[in-house]
Amino acid sequence: MSIKITTELIKELRESTGVSVMQCKNALQEADGDMKKALAILKKTSSDIALKKAGRDAKDGRVLIKTEDLPTQSGKKSILIALHCETDFVSRNEDFINLLSDLGDKALKEGIEKMKEESKDMINHVIQKTGEKIELGDIYEIKGDILGNYVHNNKTAVVVSLEGGNKELARDIAMHITAMKPEYIFQNEITEDIKKTINEIFQKEVANVNKPEDIKKKMLEGKIATYFKEKTLLDQIFIKDPNETINELLEKNKAKIKEVKVYSI
Repeated sequence: MSIKITTELIKELRESTGVSVMQCKNALQEADGDMKKALAILKKTSSDIALKKAGRDAKDGRVLIKTEDLPTQSGKKSILIALHCETDFVSRNEDFINLLSDLGDKALKEGIEKMKEESKDMINHVIQKTGEKIELGDIYEIKGDILGNYVHNNKTAVVVSLEGGNKELARDIAMHITAMKPEYIFQNEITEDIKKTINEIFQKEVANVNKPEDIKKKMLEGKIATYFKEKTLLDQIFIKDPNETINELLEKNKAKIKEVKVYSI
């Protein structure tokens, strides 16, 4: 004997799942009014929907940083997490925002691997509600005594870990990184292959200049030096003070960079 599908049953299922009225009604009809079976049907449906959308591109999305004091030792821990979707419209959807926050909380409290294990069902549920492909982006865990975080427009996130200094300094440097987008933190990150490539690019520019070879050589050296200075964090001019570099700012505050994590959508 089947149970009558009432508006109260549909409302109850909708409130517990957040999916559309018609999806709830169809699931209840298929389950003959059994709430547990209807929930299981909706869960399977969300997985099926996720599979159908797997081939789509999820190039938009949102980034988030969660931070907490470490419980058993001095210092802090930050989680930088990105969640991708297909459109900016969905990235501003409340369910999508809450999903990202919940995933961040789970990674912070239970660890990244545990969060990844449980993320599929959490994500599939929101895929069912939004109708878009949703997938995890990169996730980083950063530990340190001094952590500074900065998120710009929910699309770029930076975490800076310092040895020495303070939280405000670390945040200022994170904000600087967001604005200036350095490709390297330290000069020693620039490999010989990179130097060779940049040398070849600027050689072509200098080759057509009507100057003596010794002048052209100095021009080439100057162009290369300027290029890497602009691309290396420690050599960049601090956006809040044009009279000092990031390296000088750190030295003034007796601080050193331990780690930097950046993610942009």
